[in-house]
Amino acid sequence: MRAKTNGLSISVLLMLAACSSYGAEPLTTNHPAHPDAQVGAVAPRSTALAYTTADLPSVSITRTAADSGSHDAHHASSANAQKTVTGEGNVVAVVPATGQLVIQHGEIKDFMGPMTMGYPTEPSTLLEGLKPGDKVRFSIEKEKKIITKIEKLN
Repeated sequence: MRAKTNGLSISVLLMLAACSSYGAEPLTTNHPAHPDAQVGAVAPRSTALAYTTADLPSVSITRTAADSGSHDAHHASSANAQKTVTGEGNVVAVVPATGQLVIQHGEIKDFMGPMTMGYPTEPSTLLEGLKPGDKVRFSIEKEKKIITKIEKLN
């Protein structure tokens, strides 16, 4: 038994001796930790999330034929329906300070694939009563990517 222990001790000592002679190679200037390495490109700011109120899209109020009481109201509402899409998902976060809602949603047909994304809401009062985990159905204005209608499903 003693001979086995001595053989094991010698192997361990040889391995330790081999490791102590190892030295890391010096860093090249292409390595990010090298003091003379070039600074990487700064990632662009998100176009999906607003960091401040200045990042929110500007709001313009437009009147439609339905608002003015014109007899062409039917045509205006069908044109408006083509400008919006509907999706369903779960609320991830509500950000009242910026009027945004972060939603994890499935595919929105003819608009975008499934993802988690922050959307501005118009009006911001749509956020009232929503909390993370709520299942919602929402309408998005295609051009501005703004949620204009939210229905709580649970």
